[in-house]
Parts: sequence; structure tokens; C-alpha cells
Amino acid sequence: MSVTQADIPTAVDTITRAKSATPVEAVMRAENLRKEYPGGDGPVVALRHVSLEVRPGEFVGVTGPSGSGKTTLLGILGGLNPPTSGRVVVDGMDIYRLHPERLARFRNEYVGFVFQEFQLIPYLTALQNVMLPLVAAGVPRKRQQEMAEEALARVGLADRRHRLPHQLSGGEQQRVAIARAVVNRPPIVLADEPTGALDSRTGRQILDLFAALNGDGITLVMVTHHADNLRYASRVLSMRDGTLAGEMGSP
Repeated sequence: MSVTQADIPTAVDTITRAKSATPVEAVMRAENLRKEYPGGDGPVVALRHVSLEVRPGEFVGVTGPSGSGKTTLLGILGGLNPPTSGRVVVDGMDIYRLHPERLARFRNEYVGFVFQEFQLIPYLTALQNVMLPLVAAGVPRKRQQEMAEEALARVGLADRRHRLPHQLSGGEQQRVAIARAVVNRPPIVLADEPTGALDSRTGRQILDLFAALNGDGITLVMVTHHADNLRYASRVLSMRDGTLAGEMGSP
């Protein structure tokens, strides 16, 4: 079945979600994912036969040793890295069958990303960094600033909005990254080792913020190798050698 423009939310839908107290529900389902990368002695298999479902409003932790496929899985779920085989269905959409332009809009409006290294633009202020997804969505300029200021206030950085990244602490930079991830109220946030570059106290503050966002209805999937972080999750998936090795409730 072909996908029409109506299958992807418009910027108006994004603004409507931002005004709503509860984000639009979405469910994410991965089916039999396999990911191969070329290697000198043949393909290197990063994921094999991975299937999972993330239910609306869950906080899912994904853990496992280095090289187990955690980050690869997160990139595939978020529409950043197409699988070699298998599919990802979000809110009824088979995302890797979307036209590239539609897939880009899906990433911008359905999924917020938080990375270990923050990935802020160094010459843009905190406010300008947070406005970037809204620029991509075509939100009017005045509304961009209003929404970005609301997002920064939500993470406790209203008074830091005009500072450049190098003028902020590591924890503050990660808060800006979180504000950018949630500024247009996507139903899903994917976080890859979000506390990896932070000290333990600041890391707990970031996880408390994630818990608050999850309490507001945002679905979270977090990759982490820190066992203490997993107590924030409602469900924990364990990976090993590119496969799902187990599932458990929060420790």
C-alpha cells in the first residue's frame, strides 16, 4: 500500500501536539531485524533476528556489553540506519518503505534523539539549537522561539537560553539536547548513553528529567551500559552478540 502525505503529520500537527498535555500515542515494533556491514572477510553481522515491541508510555532500557548491537538497534528504530532485512513499524507506518523525504519528516516529528556527546551546534545559542527541529518542520519563526523557550524552561534552563554550548556545563548541554529532542513533542524519545559523558550526580539529574518526561506520556528507549540507570526503566532488554538475550522488569 502506498504512503500518502496524509500519513505523515504536518507542522500544524506538530504545533497541536506541543500544545497538548499528552503526546500522541505511538507504538514501535521491530520485526526480525538483521544488520550487516561489509568486512574484509565477508559481512559483519551487527544484528540478527531481533524482534521487539515498545508500548506507548513505556520507558525501555537496552543494555549489554560493548559491541552487542545496542546503538545499531537504536539507530534502526529511529529511522537513521536501514536494516539489511526486517522492518520497523511505528504508528502503523513501515518507516523504511517511506520516501526519503517522508522518512526525514518522520524522524523530525515522531522521534526525538539524545546522544552521549550532545551534538549541539557550537556557534548557535541554546535557544537556537532547540529551535532547529522546528525550523525543519516549517513552524513559523515566532512560534519557533515560543516553543523553544517553553522547552528550555521545562528542563530548567530558561535563564541560559542565550548562552553558547561552550558557556554551559556538560549537564546543561545535555539538558539543551533533551529540550531539542522534545521541543515539538514527539511521542518517542531515543537516548544513546545519555549520561556517558557526565559525572554520576549530573547523570542522575538527567535521568530524573527523563523520568518526568516519561511521566508526561513520552515513550522512552534508552541504551545504557550503566546498571544504575536501568532502575529508571519500566522494562529492560538485554543484548548480546547482536541478539536479544533476555527481558526483565525494572531492577
